[in-house]
Parts: sequence; structure tokens; C-alpha cells
Amino acid sequence: MAGRRILLINPNSLEATTAMMVAIAKSAATDGFDIVGATATRAPQMIVTPDALDASAPEVEEIARAHRLACDGVIVAAFGDPGLAGIKASMTLPAAGIGEAAMLEAAEGSRRFGVATTTPLLGAKIDALPEALGLRSRYTGTRFADSDPQELMRDPARLRAALAVAVEACIAQDRAEAVIIGGGPLGEVARELQPMFTVPIIAPIPSAVARIIRLVKAHAPN
Repeated sequence: MAGRRILLINPNSLEATTAMMVAIAKSAATDGFDIVGATATRAPQMIVTPDALDASAPEVEEIARAHRLACDGVIVAAFGDPGLAGIKASMTLPAAGIGEAAMLEAAEGSRRFGVATTTPLLGAKIDALPEALGLRSRYTGTRFADSDPQELMRDPARLRAALAVAVEACIAQDRAEAVIIGGGPLGEVARELQPMFTVPIIAPIPSAVARIIRLVKAHAPN
């Protein structure tokens, strides 16, 4: 498996976010897999509305098609997994979304899981993911950090503190047994929050890396 390449597509248009997510993905990759990034150009720097999430899907699919001969698998690195269904439907290339991967990991062992994130306008989109994955009975709901998501992203300490409150609410009020930090741009803070809690805190990018490596290995000819 040496030399396999995974394309991480950032549906947001901020190159710095892509670089951060690729670095996290590289640290999680094993077995000689390499991670390369691609950044959308037509989306906002941070997707915070359902319309922007939906509008990003065609470009994500375009990027995957353009790179399909140069990679062995694709990660869609926005929590609503925009474009993932289209990639799976139109290409044989293995693909994983960070939302899909994180929820499948969080639900392992029949755990009850919740989501902590910063984008309340995307609540219905997040709620739709466990429904589509057959995990509705394990899903305890999503808790949102209390402040404008783009302001929080500019203040890492405040972001971490606000998400910690949301994680605590998932655990104490919703009785979640695992909590996902819901968003690609939240990748760094997800790692920082893990040691603060006794329940598993699921970081979506490493979840997606583990899933895509499994899918690529399964897809490879014997």
C-alpha cells in the first residue's frame, strides 16, 4: 500500500483551513498513505448556512472528478458532507465525508452520541446525517457554541471554551456517551478538547482518514 494518495477537499474557500486540515490528516494517516489538499474557490471562507452548504456540492464533485486519476480516495472535509453522495454515485473512487465518518465512529459499540459545534443555522443539516446513516436512535442531538461562529474562529481560546460548554451540555443534559466536534475548520480545537473529558471526543478528520484508508484497502485489487 505504499505510495497511496488521499485527496482532502475543503468545501470552504480558505486555504489556511485546508492546510490545517491536511496537517491533521497527515498526522492520522498510516501505512504509507499521503494526504494532499484541494480548496474550493466558489464557496465562502467558512460555510455557516444551509444554502452555502448545498451550493458547495457541485464544486466538490468537480474537484473530485478533476483529481480522480491522481488519487486513490477522497475525503470531503466539511461536516455536512457536501458533494459526497454525488461522488459515490458517479465515480468508483472510494470517498468518505468527515460527518459520515465521525458519526459511524461515535456510534461504535451502540454508543449514544451528540455533536458540539458552532453553526446553529446548519442544525437541520447535521440532524439529517444520523438519519441517513441509520443512526437516529443513537443520536442525542447537537449543541451549539454561544457566539457568532466566524468571530469564534478568530479567537481560538474563546472557541475552545465555548465548545467545551457545548460538549458538557451534550454529556450532562443529553447523556451522550461520545461527542463529535462538528466541523472541518474545528479540527485543531477538537484535538485540544479530547483530554478535557472522560467520554470520547471524536475529531472528524482523523475519523475520515481511518475510514478512507479502510475503503481504499478494500477497493484495491487483490
